[in-house]
Amino acid sequence: MVLYNQLPIYRDSYLLLTEIYQATNKFSRDFKYTLGQDMKRDCLDLFRHLYNANAFAENRAEHLTNFLASFELLKIELRLCVDMNVLSVKKLAHLSLIMDSIAKQATVWRKKTKSSLTNNIEGTKTAQNQQVEIPNAHKQINDRLFARKSDDA
Repeated sequence: MVLYNQLPIYRDSYLLLTEIYQATNKFSRDFKYTLGQDMKRDCLDLFRHLYNANAFAENRAEHLTNFLASFELLKIELRLCVDMNVLSVKKLAHLSLIMDSIAKQATVWRKKTKSSLTNNIEGTKTAQNQQVEIPNAHKQINDRLFARKSDDA
């Protein structure tokens, strides 16, 4: 299993976190300790979901769904920052590019996890009828999802 901090989605999320920390430092006092703190906390929550999705394969789809829900909340908070004139549209555009990459990676990971688990459940039913052993679904999922790691090296 790949360490969560070696995943491309982790690296992109960390980049987003650093950008949010830098942006919120420039907020006025009215927003720095309310909306700014909430954004930082919500962004840090993303890492909890990433760690859990990588560490606990049996609940991976659930953790990724929670990740995407928290991610949507962060998008709303960023949009509110622009509407309240504490974040420029240019900065939002920059953050949106990073966030699009993260959302795509999380969505693909969740879809692959769900489809693999569905295929494994159907395969298990067939295997029970035919007395055929089915390989470990989690190993298959991890092998497919993290095959990129060897390409990065």
